[in-house]
Amino acid sequence: MTHHGDQHLVLSLSCPDRPGIVRAVAGLLADHGGNITESQQFGDASTGLFFMRVQVEVGESRAVLEEALARLAPEFGMTWRLDVVGRRMRTLILVSKAGHCLSDLGYRERSERLPIDVVGVVSNHRDLEPMADFYGYPFHHVPVTPETKPAAEARLLELVEEHDVELVVLARYMQVLSDDLCRRLEGRVINIHHSFLPSFKGARPYAQAHSRGVKLIGATAHYVTAELDEGPIIEQDVERIDHGDDVREMVALGEDVERRVLARAVRWHAEHRVLRDGARTVVFR
Repeated sequence: MTHHGDQHLVLSLSCPDRPGIVRAVAGLLADHGGNITESQQFGDASTGLFFMRVQVEVGESRAVLEEALARLAPEFGMTWRLDVVGRRMRTLILVSKAGHCLSDLGYRERSERLPIDVVGVVSNHRDLEPMADFYGYPFHHVPVTPETKPAAEARLLELVEEHDVELVVLARYMQVLSDDLCRRLEGRVINIHHSFLPSFKGARPYAQAHSRGVKLIGATAHYVTAELDEGPIIEQDVERIDHGDDVREMVALGEDVERRVLARAVRWHAEHRVLRDGARTVVFR
């Protein structure tokens, strides 16, 4: 039972792996009257790093706990973050013409308590303005041409600053972000990418996949880095298809798997369940 005045907090951390980390963290939380409600940890033998995510109810203020953690962190070389469980993360969604991911995130935010607070929708087209209006999201039309790209990205950064954006979701946004922008927003941008085995790049991937008789279609949600579609993967899923599925059916199945994968990635990120492990991620589901 959470008592009045208690705070339910989530602590996520990573540091070089060594004995005594769990004991030190659990001890610190206990010293502050903390009641741990959820705890997960992982030591990556290949990188020598240790990862931990703890949900804890405390009777003291978050600031007091943050001070204690700030004192403990240097001893273990810890990178850490403390937040309120379920706090909605300020999110900007970028779209082009396909609305399936935007619609899905809007629906989940309303009906499934997806912990995001969508502060705006940015698009290089006007096609999805009515959908943004339907969900009550402010819509920003920022056209992109090779000439206007630097100005468009400057506008995007302006919106990020202005609205205190913590997460940017590329919900089928069909523009490549510049290396500079990727670096400035590193760790805060999630993209959804259709991924096939084998992978088909370029135009009309579903038609290419159909003509090759592909049996699995899928999607990958990943953090955006300066290397195109090479960022740390958060979630992937696939859908089986067979010779009876035409291109239209494949597109529908593909959109469905994209929606699911993106929603899971966004939820896990917003709940501080995803920790960066070099070029990979640790996901505490």
